[in-house]
Amino acid sequence: MDPFFVSERSIQLYYADTDMMGVIYHANYLKFFELGRTGLIEDLGYSYLAMEEAGYFAPVYDVQVTYKKALRYGDQAFINTWVEQNDGIKTVYGYTIVNGDAEVCAEGKTTHIIVKKDNFRPTSFKKAFPEWFLKYEDIKKK
Repeated sequence: MDPFFVSERSIQLYYADTDMMGVIYHANYLKFFELGRTGLIEDLGYSYLAMEEAGYFAPVYDVQVTYKKALRYGDQAFINTWVEQNDGIKTVYGYTIVNGDAEVCAEGKTTHIIVKKDNFRPTSFKKAFPEWFLKYEDIKKK
């Protein structure tokens, strides 16, 4: 696997995703980030569902997004996702959303922590999923 791995997914834009101005509603970009994050996890051979079945969740701790160019219904769109930071406690995913002309429409980050499903107490990603943690170390942005 390349040292800095970027996962790419196509985004299906629906008319229902637009706002009164005819552009993709700003909150939908967070849904696109989630599409990218789960896609990256799948590309690496892991499963968020398997994490849940093992008794853990990875909730969003922080989210940042900058909007650069409007997407509209009918546009082609893609989400690119990578691991920005991975320190054993929190993982920061980076994202760019680009249109069919490869113009950046939005960029952002989400920070996730691992919590135990039964009590929602934070736990170390490094300890709970050592192999997964090491894979992120291999492919994260340097």
